[in-house]
Amino acid sequence: MKTAIIALFLAALASPALGSGSHAGGHSDTMAVGEPGAKAQATQTIRVTMKETDDGRMIFTPDHFNVRQGQTIVFSIRNAGKLDHEFVLDQEDKVMEHKAMMEKFPDMEHDDPNAIRLAAGTSGEIIWKFTNDGTFTIACLVPGHYDAGMHGNVTVSRK
Repeated sequence: MKTAIIALFLAALASPALGSGSHAGGHSDTMAVGEPGAKAQATQTIRVTMKETDDGRMIFTPDHFNVRQGQTIVFSIRNAGKLDHEFVLDQEDKVMEHKAMMEKFPDMEHDDPNAIRLAAGTSGEIIWKFTNDGTFTIACLVPGHYDAGMHGNVTVSRK
C-alpha cells in the first residue's frame, strides 16, 4: 500500500512536467484531416487573417473554407492582432482534446505540421493535402481564444 501511494505521488508530480513540454510528435504524419503537403503541388493559396475585434471577439477571416479531397492548399496566415494566435487544423474532437490540454498547460510548445503559432504582426504558412472528405475544424487554442470565437470549418468535398 505504501509503495502504491508513493508511485501515485510520483506520477502526479511527473504529469505536469510532461504536459508542459513540447507537443512535438503528438500526431502521426497522416491524420483524418489529411497530411502535410508539398508546396510545388499546391493548387490554391488561401489567405487567412487572425485578430481581435473591438468588441472582444477573436476571429479568423475567412473562417470557413471549401476544398476538394486530394487538393493541396497553402494556408498563408497573418496575425494582424495584438496577441499571439494559433491556427490549428484537425478533426473537431481532436481540437477539443487539444483545447483541454492547452487550458491545463498554456505554455505548451507545438511542432505539428497542422498547426502554427504566430506572434502579433507576423506571418507563416501551413501546406496541407486534404486526403479525406468531411468537415474539419480550424481553431486558435491559446486559452480563451476559441471561446472568444476564434474557430471555423473546412469542408472537404469528394473529387
